[in-house]
Amino acid sequence: MELNRKPLLLIVDDEPANLHVLVESLGNDYVIKAATNGTDAIGIAQDADKPDLILLDVMMPEISGYEVCKTLKEDETTKDIPVIFVTAMELPEWEVCGLELGAVDYICKPINIGVLKARVSTHIKLKQLQEQLVKLSNQDKLTGISNRRHFDEYFDVEWRRNMRNQTPLTIIMADIDYFKRFNDTYGHLAGDVCLVKVAEVLNSVLQRPGDLAARYGGEEFVGVLSNTNAAGAHQIAEAFRSGVEKLAVPHSGSPLGCVTASCGVAAMVPDAAVLPSELIALADKHLYVAKDSGRNVVISSRERGNELV
Repeated sequence: MELNRKPLLLIVDDEPANLHVLVESLGNDYVIKAATNGTDAIGIAQDADKPDLILLDVMMPEISGYEVCKTLKEDETTKDIPVIFVTAMELPEWEVCGLELGAVDYICKPINIGVLKARVSTHIKLKQLQEQLVKLSNQDKLTGISNRRHFDEYFDVEWRRNMRNQTPLTIIMADIDYFKRFNDTYGHLAGDVCLVKVAEVLNSVLQRPGDLAARYGGEEFVGVLSNTNAAGAHQIAEAFRSGVEKLAVPHSGSPLGCVTASCGVAAMVPDAAVLPSELIALADKHLYVAKDSGRNVVISSRERGNELV
């Protein structure tokens, strides 16, 4: 959730009058999306522009609010969206049921608008704080891009998602050429500055939702591209390689005269019979071929005649 934009609320209620009251009460402080049934609510929650919080009625036709909440909490892409039940069902056992399903709060009708606003504000602030903490824990301290821990978690999620969708998942492994010589010649402080610049280039070419740029370790970086075959990823890796070269960072310890990077690209449609680590190993293998081919080059499955998509 970006701190400089209004949070997005999804309000779900099958009664138009109730929807109107909630939209009117919260519309000045939040961007509002509305749904009158559970199916539409799930669809909106799964959009690329996900709500920051959901106000959810319990009693609705076809799919109850409890079923909607259960579905959202079982989905990796929506499980962290806070849900507040807003309902006329005020028995304690109903509230317990809602909270056990993963809701963060339970408000009974008739609604006290002051209480509603206060609770929505509290849970939005808690979500912002949680997102900041997650971002810090997932971020490489030096370069600001994702760290190895976040890559491991993200790659596992994307592997399973692309397996379900039967779409290709691609890994770009990249390494700064002759980086030890660079550190030996210019010092580790200059090496840190170099790592930051290279990370910025990688981050700039991985711009689509679903792409991830991460520092894999030392001078090695990795990119994750969902629903992308090796040919498409090769172009992106080439843009990264070219971008690093265009930085024109002097490197007297390299035969090339400046800082460059080599890349290995591998893609496959994930399969239950294949270990996720095999895709990483294949990209790493191609990286070593790039190193052996003179460096400052991209080697992919497509080039080697064994494309897996």
